[in-house]
Amino acid sequence: MGHRLWMMVTVLLAASLVLAACPGGQPPAQETQPAAQEAEPSPTPEEAAAVEEAAAEAEEAVPAEEAGAEAEEQAALCPEGVPTLTIWADTNRAPVLREVGDTFQAEYGVCVRVTEKSFDDIRDDFKVAAPTGEGPDIIIGAHDWLGELVVNGLLAEMDLGEKAGEFLDAATQAFVYDGILYGLPYATENVAFVYNPELVAEPPTTWSQVAEVAAELEAQGMVDQGYVLQQGDPYHFFPIQTAFGGYVFGLTEEGYDPSDVGIDSPGSIAAAQWLDMMVKEGHLKADIDWDTAHAMFENGDAAMIVTGPWALSRLRESGVPYAVAELPGEVQEAQPFLGVQGFMVSAFSPDPLLAQTFLVDFVATEAIMQAIFDADPRPSAYLPVREQIQDPDLVGFSAAGANGLPMPAIPEMSAVWSAWGDAITLIFQQAEDPETAFRNAAEQIRAAISGEQ
Repeated sequence: MGHRLWMMVTVLLAASLVLAACPGGQPPAQETQPAAQEAEPSPTPEEAAAVEEAAAEAEEAVPAEEAGAEAEEQAALCPEGVPTLTIWADTNRAPVLREVGDTFQAEYGVCVRVTEKSFDDIRDDFKVAAPTGEGPDIIIGAHDWLGELVVNGLLAEMDLGEKAGEFLDAATQAFVYDGILYGLPYATENVAFVYNPELVAEPPTTWSQVAEVAAELEAQGMVDQGYVLQQGDPYHFFPIQTAFGGYVFGLTEEGYDPSDVGIDSPGSIAAAQWLDMMVKEGHLKADIDWDTAHAMFENGDAAMIVTGPWALSRLRESGVPYAVAELPGEVQEAQPFLGVQGFMVSAFSPDPLLAQTFLVDFVATEAIMQAIFDADPRPSAYLPVREQIQDPDLVGFSAAGANGLPMPAIPEMSAVWSAWGDAITLIFQQAEDPETAFRNAAEQIRAAISGEQ
């Protein structure tokens, strides 16, 4: 049965049950965001205190009666007896969802209540509210929430039906856990290769060429470092690792296989040896953090960097010439980690199939996906929108992530970051040879996964 036909039957059944249960046809009332991402430096205690004080003053400035009126207004959006879907969304996407909700209600009589929440609060609040029956039917969130949410039985399965081919394959795969799809993706983000076109005429296509260009620029005294990479950062090192044929976990049709650890695979060790060469030859230096690396590029002290769209605002404000390109390969194309955001349906929703129908038939359209993109521009996971992006920077990031690998959402990923990052740091500091560093890291990861640590 098609989504729309099924939905009409569902709505009619829901309405009849409500009317039968309520005298006089008056039904009861209904109630209504790398992933490993880069962040700016933490605020000082004084800055944090000032922010907290300002927030407290703003909260006190809202009269209690005004807050009560707002609650009443929200309740009025979904009057008693009307079948309701509740969505938790952040500020950027909530207005778009309210508009599509109005269309959904007008066509099928199902009220859509959208509650705005901070993206950072949605997961934790959902974990508490969903099992009690007080949570939403739909949330927006990141694909790497899956491990925790699925293991705790909080998400319903998703079926994109005929729409499956309209999404970037890697974005859909990101929401697969143990072979089951749990989300409808709407946006992706990943790193790309950013270079200064006044210093580098054409972006290198291999990491070997990156080393050559860096050596030439440094020899001419044009920059302090041709290429700059922060120390001990697996997330930004991963595209180099994959270019040499390395990986973190083996990827199967069922998802990532935690029994197949690839940190000490031949390709990963080859990438570590490339890093060791870059340090030994003076092209990369220890003790460079994210902010320092970006400041070097923005000041013209470095010509090439790997970064994500979250750095675009500071790049643009700096006035430095820059261009966004695909990541260099080596023995194969580089594959960055792909972070994906999407919609997920609560396993505790009274009608998860109705929630899925709303997403597949009303949200997964070119008009709505375009509106979501316009509200918060980042490469769309929906191909008809992704293929029409005009911003050259976003086009570059989109191209760089076209073959990206979803960041593993399995619980075992938590055992990887520390040992992996330490191995990279040891190479930067020339404290251990690259093969030993990566083999030891892999053994530490395997021990942690097996519970031996």
